[in-house]
Amino acid sequence: MKKEYDFSKGVRGKFYGPGIHLNVPIYLDDDIAELVHRYAKRKNVDVQTVVNKLLRRNKEMIQAIQ
Repeated sequence: MKKEYDFSKGVRGKFYGPGIHLNVPIYLDDDIAELVHRYAKRKNVDVQTVVNKLLRRNKEMIQAIQ
């Protein structure tokens, strides 16, 4: 790394936007990813749908016992 960086031409807030929602990448372990991919292919849906359904079920179960 340099000792100093020149930010004189930088623009404050260039990538900021109030209320912006960013999708954070989630990395699954290999065995889980394989299972989800196979299930999604068998059901003819995308992986995101499968993961969301699994997480929703888990969320509902956790909320039920709280």
